[in-house]
Amino acid sequence: MAADISVARSGARRSGQGRTTLAIRAATILTLLVLWELLARSGLLYEDVVPTLTAIGQGVVEILRSPDFYAHLRVTVMEITFALVIGGTFGLLAGIVIGSNPFVADVFEPLVYYLGPTPKIIFFPLLIMLFGIGEPSKIAMGAISTFFPIALSAAAGIREIDPVLIRVGRSFRANRYQMAMKILFPAMREPLINGLRLAFGVSVIGVLLAEMKFARNGLGFMVTRFYQQFDMPAMYGLVLIIFAVAISVNALIGRFSHMRPE
Repeated sequence: MAADISVARSGARRSGQGRTTLAIRAATILTLLVLWELLARSGLLYEDVVPTLTAIGQGVVEILRSPDFYAHLRVTVMEITFALVIGGTFGLLAGIVIGSNPFVADVFEPLVYYLGPTPKIIFFPLLIMLFGIGEPSKIAMGAISTFFPIALSAAAGIREIDPVLIRVGRSFRANRYQMAMKILFPAMREPLINGLRLAFGVSVIGVLLAEMKFARNGLGFMVTRFYQQFDMPAMYGLVLIIFAVAISVNALIGRFSHMRPE
């Protein structure tokens, strides 16, 4: 009975904390919107530079009604998807090798740590020379950005695996595929998902920055075009759409960390 009461109180406390968190988030967003609107209407800055929320909302509606937006969106989604697959695959393999082999870790892990925080945009001129100004250079930019968080997360995840699980798999004579699918990946699930969330964010940044530098299509190209046309409501509206899509995908990925493996 006492245990049931304790569990109920704990659940009520967590529920209350959840409502408080949501309320603080909503208040923060509302405050930022009010401050933006006050700044836009204050006359301290040019109205064309800091448009009102109404103008930005109209820009969002016009963008969503434009077939041109969805064509550019498909290009960016394709580039990010390929970047995640390519960079994530090589990052996963590298992380597993680094995490499971102390000698390899001593040699290469410091390099991964040092290169990880480096702004990947510095590699873009080289990627243009190798792949041209089309989609392949944008995919390569995103893949390089994706590689490092996945590799570091995989290395950390494989080190956290309980050795007992490895011995159990070997005692049942599991082959490499069975060891990976039944033991390694389930045990590494949380670090890998956290790494994937970070990799998705940096991949989006890498691809969009590359599109803003040299591109003929993509959402980054659209942002640059609106800026060059000095269409600030459309530019801010497109940025908000990108934020909304990125946050939604990130939240969707995060839900997998709370799902129990079968």
